[in-house]
Amino acid sequence: MTLKAFAVCLLLSIAPLALAADAQWILQQGTVTYHASHKLHETEGVSHDAHGQGICQAGQCDFTITVPIKSFDSGNSERDSHMMRVTHGDQFPTVTVRTHLSESATTSTSIQADLEIQFAGQNAQYKQVPFQLVTQGKQIRITGTIPATLADFKIDPPSLLTMKVKNDIPVRVDLTWSSQ
Repeated sequence: MTLKAFAVCLLLSIAPLALAADAQWILQQGTVTYHASHKLHETEGVSHDAHGQGICQAGQCDFTITVPIKSFDSGNSERDSHMMRVTHGDQFPTVTVRTHLSESATTSTSIQADLEIQFAGQNAQYKQVPFQLVTQGKQIRITGTIPATLADFKIDPPSLLTMKVKNDIPVRVDLTWSSQ
């Protein structure tokens, strides 16, 4: 199946959901930043290529966010290539985050979200991750940090000069959603 045919099939399969939705949210802009620590240095990889959608029905909302692995930029192309290899980015080219919230949560100033993350061919669950929400008209800006670790995704910590990076890889998110 070609990519174009796949995209058409995907759109047709979610169209009935969108038509029946009480509310829809589209990710207008998003920045996702991972932080890695090594005894010799700290580094961050940043992506501004997050895509997402939220569909609310009967007071419940399902949100999905995807970010291409190759879109993360640490400022060092060799490090980024190594990250692609370590995370099996060619085989699993995106990281996907899903959450299920009550629609009333979109009017709060903070939430505790349960997240399911697919990354590097593995799934990890994070319970009650705190996020802050700021509402401006029909837009909501959501910020917070996901307490991810390499072990959560069965990734062997890479080494530099025989010293491995730390297991903790907190991921900061800064997402602006727009109500449709």
